[in-house]
Amino acid sequence: MVGPTSVRFDEPVTERLASYVARHPGLTRSAAAARYVDEGLRMDEYPGIMFRDGPAGRRATVVGGPDVWEIVRAVKSARTAEPKLSDQDLLVMLEENTGVSSRMVRTALDYWGAYPDEVNALVEYAERAEAEYATAAERAASLLTR
Repeated sequence: MVGPTSVRFDEPVTERLASYVARHPGLTRSAAAARYVDEGLRMDEYPGIMFRDGPAGRRATVVGGPDVWEIVRAVKSARTAEPKLSDQDLLVMLEENTGVSSRMVRTALDYWGAYPDEVNALVEYAERAEAEYATAAERAASLLTR
């Protein structure tokens, strides 16, 4: 295991980092720098992947497309629904049904292959949130029915 690493940044980078941290209470300069170094290395490893913030937190997304977890979830669902389709036919079906290109799907799956726990946790979070929403909606609707 590698220990702490000291890094020196140019003055403009240090200023932007300090400004970023000031706008994000609770985040340290060290944590912000580590996040962006890690994400930069991942984007270098997996061209076509970028990161963005959202309601579920920071997550990997395909450039010009949806989040990686959304693509992985669609692939798992399609494979469950159509277990006998060839890989290529599955990709064609996904592209026709979602508008997400086969290239984007492959990019997302490559990333998922390297970081399955991260992506699977987002899939599980989305499924829990959907189930909770459906339960709440049913409960609310039950007040209106006789």
